[in-house]
Amino acid sequence: MQYISHYTSPVGDMLLAGDDMGLNGLWLEGQKYYPGSLILEYEEKELPVFTQTKEWLTVYFAGKEPDFMPPLHPIGTAFQMEVWDILRQIPYGQTITYGAIARKIAGKRRTSRMSAQAVGGAVGHNRISILIPCHRVVGADGSLTGYAGGLDMKRRLLTLEGVDMEQTQKSCTTEPCL
Repeated sequence: MQYISHYTSPVGDMLLAGDDMGLNGLWLEGQKYYPGSLILEYEEKELPVFTQTKEWLTVYFAGKEPDFMPPLHPIGTAFQMEVWDILRQIPYGQTITYGAIARKIAGKRRTSRMSAQAVGGAVGHNRISILIPCHRVVGADGSLTGYAGGLDMKRRLLTLEGVDMEQTQKSCTTEPCL
């Protein structure tokens, strides 16, 4: 059974979805793919994972890095899970490029290349916004590119984390951007 709950954040209303294993969906209302993976049969119920997620979000939107993570139960293909695992490793207040993620996956798989576009597709279909921080992924030149919640929202989240986008773009033009 899947359950849902709602959270009102400083950036808008959010829908949380989860099951007995953990959080498997967190969307900003109206974002692209909203609420893409929500199964037809669900019940509104306040699970412990929702309480923990709301506490995490409250800390996050206060401009602080949460020191805990609610249990997550992302659902996706093996490739998506691989990409989302890398997203979870991006430190608060830092960014990484799609290409860098592709190189990490290629290295793990011991292959010469991995498509940055394929990585972009997996990043774009992340169902657990913010906690699996797809907003921390930028273009090869450090620019803001695609975000299901919109580029303004991506900019707001990165600014909240203290990311200097102007500096990120400058550093990506002088050396390979991570």
